[in-house]
Amino acid sequence: MRPKGEGGNLPPSKCPAPAVSPSTTNQVNPETNTMSSCKTLFMRLMLLAAGFSFLCSAVPLPSEVSIMDNSSDHRNGSTFLYFAYGSNLLKERLQLKNPSAIIHCVAKLKDYKLVFGNHKGVASQRWRGGVATIEHSPGEEVWGVVWRMNVTDIESLDRQENVKMGTYSPMKVFVSTTDQDLHCRTYIMNSCVYAPPSPHYLEVIVMGAEQNGLPEDYQEKLKSIETNKYEGRLSVMEELEKAMKKSKERTQEILSDDIPS
Repeated sequence: MRPKGEGGNLPPSKCPAPAVSPSTTNQVNPETNTMSSCKTLFMRLMLLAAGFSFLCSAVPLPSEVSIMDNSSDHRNGSTFLYFAYGSNLLKERLQLKNPSAIIHCVAKLKDYKLVFGNHKGVASQRWRGGVATIEHSPGEEVWGVVWRMNVTDIESLDRQENVKMGTYSPMKVFVSTTDQDLHCRTYIMNSCVYAPPSPHYLEVIVMGAEQNGLPEDYQEKLKSIETNKYEGRLSVMEELEKAMKKSKERTQEILSDDIPS
């Protein structure tokens, strides 16, 4: 039992608690203050992460926008895929009457072969010789270009292929790339009578194959095809030469704009 001091009161403690002034009553324990700061920082980081995630999902990157636009256009029926294997391999040839055409990919049609001929044996006045078609042939393949086109160009494409006259018929085919199969529109000749192509027609096909990077061995195969050696001028070739000249000029303008001054 502790002895009493003067006045009978207990003696003061050896470690008296310091006096607390009004200004110190609101101070927070340093440890508590640190924990509170950490929690605040954590909440801010969570909010920033959530905001960034929202922006990424709401505003796709340019490449993603392009992919989404292409797939959505195809799904809603505003575009279609067209597999070309003849003169329409050449961009300038196809775009003469079908300006919406843009290249989608290079692909091959399995179990078919490329042949040349005329509908019921009537020579093409446009090309002065046999024109390309496909024929079922197990084990062989036809390489070509898949173009994405607006559905508004179907009528002009059918007209180019003389569908109403019965020269060609549209058909659906599955073509293959390195990693996918595509459902495409293409055309096959009716009542084909074999005939060699004109040198002009074959030249357009070869240029299109080279332009779009078809396999080298297939390009060589195209170059080896025998022609009818027709030497006259063709109006369609004059149109193509003008179109290719304009295309070359546009390309040069784009390249010159990209060069820093």
